[in-house]
Amino acid sequence: MPHATEPTYKHISVTPIGPTIGAEVSGVDFSKPVPDEVFREILSAITKYGVLVFRHAALDDRRHVAFARQFGELDDVKPYIAAGRKNRFDFDELFDVSNLEDDGSLVAVDSKRDHLSRGNSIFHVDSSFNPRRAGFSLLRAAALPPPGHGGNTDFADTRTAYDELPSALRSQLQRHDYVGAHSIWHSRKKAAPPDSPWLKDVEPRDFPMGRHRLCQVHEASGRGNLYVAGHLHHLEVEDEGVEGGWREVEAEEGTRLIEELLAWVEQERYRISVEWKEVGDLVVWDNTCVMHRAGPGTFAGKYMRDMRRCTVHDSSSLAWGLNEKSDKRMGLP
Repeated sequence: MPHATEPTYKHISVTPIGPTIGAEVSGVDFSKPVPDEVFREILSAITKYGVLVFRHAALDDRRHVAFARQFGELDDVKPYIAAGRKNRFDFDELFDVSNLEDDGSLVAVDSKRDHLSRGNSIFHVDSSFNPRRAGFSLLRAAALPPPGHGGNTDFADTRTAYDELPSALRSQLQRHDYVGAHSIWHSRKKAAPPDSPWLKDVEPRDFPMGRHRLCQVHEASGRGNLYVAGHLHHLEVEDEGVEGGWREVEAEEGTRLIEELLAWVEQERYRISVEWKEVGDLVVWDNTCVMHRAGPGTFAGKYMRDMRRCTVHDSSSLAWGLNEKSDKRMGLP
């Protein structure tokens, strides 16, 4: 669906950067709290475009967290710290998605941290494996490698991909109303070397998974949506004849369908690639209607890439999927 009808903006300027998703936004003064009337226009823009890029936002950690809080309730790193990670920042609401170890040194190629983080290189949505999924993510560049070393962030439009599904595939999805089981351990194994000493013997089924319907309505826009991700481990269908009321789709059939849907959404016509141009750039996206991935680069083990993210809990009626409401983080061992 091309950008047909543009909302009216009085306080910000919005320039589309892709045929179906993505826009650069200017006119926001981030040196002070964003006024409500400006924030309402930002919400309108992200509802339409899914991904917003703010150049030269130049937020510090405190203002980054404050701006993110305007979107809703924030996730935090406290459960991960309790499990042994350290926090390089003064704010528990900031997630460290850099190539830096807890002590500030560069993550070594083929180290444990490197293998565990390679799941970011396949298309996914944040926190679909947790009981409550992520709504918005706000990613900021605090330090970047020299130009020419890559490191873009790529996005894929799951709403337009749903709109344009082949009729037979759409009918199959509607007929079965699949539920997807999401696992961070699955995506980590999928992206890591097969012989990774830290992942080769991990069994995703040993850990809880987040369960969400595959076909949804994106509530803010009213558009149909495919809630897919690299975290998808298997599919389930409702079956009153089995204990619990849900039956897992046969592995070969389920995996084939998952890979077919991922390949469909990842087509070039549904993608954009956002280049990080300067320290201070900020990208905000809606995890409930776009997937994202860390693009390739040649900076690993050579140059610092310090990226910091705030994650906003989804506040829609679909936020908890078919999961029990719990503070548990399913990415923990």
